[in-house]
Amino acid sequence: MFYDLRGEAKMSPIVGMLYSAVKENSQRLHQITEGMSQEEVDYKGLDNRFNSTAQLIKHIMYVDLNWVYRIKGQSLPPSLKEQFGPMIDANNRLPMVEGKSLNTLMSDYKGVLAMLKETCVQLKDADLDKVVSFGHENEKQATVRWGLWHMADHSRYHQAHIHLLRKWYNEKNNL
Repeated sequence: MFYDLRGEAKMSPIVGMLYSAVKENSQRLHQITEGMSQEEVDYKGLDNRFNSTAQLIKHIMYVDLNWVYRIKGQSLPPSLKEQFGPMIDANNRLPMVEGKSLNTLMSDYKGVLAMLKETCVQLKDADLDKVVSFGHENEKQATVRWGLWHMADHSRYHQAHIHLLRKWYNEKNNL
């Protein structure tokens, strides 16, 4: 496999580089979750105290979806909020996800990445300076440049959690 951070042919150079970081991390997420059983996808770690892989993938997807709409300068449509949300539950934790197949989760995430690609094709490098609001109450501000970087970084961060869950699951099951 050859690694590079070159974007798609129709993308501006810096936009393309940032997009390719998100794309590469989505491919990595697919690789590290490949072959997981439904039991492992729903596994919540030692003493059921942690977020499952399903919860983490859904969270990554929902964060990315929100960023796609911020970058587009639009509000997330209510239908997508209902389909993919909420960000957190009433206890300020990631919402419970059980019984949703890895195939479905990754297919949904591919759709979000397709939206991101369409959006990035329309961006110019100068658009990366645009400031958008984010956070649970839109209390924070960042550039579009930072938002694209954050999407890649955030995914990688939670991939470490998935690796740990896989380790615990395999140890528990003597695999």
